[in-house]
Amino acid sequence: MTDDTARKVANTIMGVAAIGGAYLVLSRPALRRLAWTLALTALTGTVPAWFNQEVRRAWADSGRRMG
Repeated sequence: MTDDTARKVANTIMGVAAIGGAYLVLSRPALRRLAWTLALTALTGTVPAWFNQEVRRAWADSGRRMG
């Protein structure tokens, strides 16, 4: 099997697994609630932390001292 064929097979398997996982989560209310909770946690925790880091980096790159 060539690398190109192996990559296509692997991508197909990953796509089928992702679709199956999405169907499973969307068809069960408990898993759907868990997915929404995790998504909201990621958005309310990760995005503000990333924004804070970028503001600090921009401030440091501007040559000013914090504090």
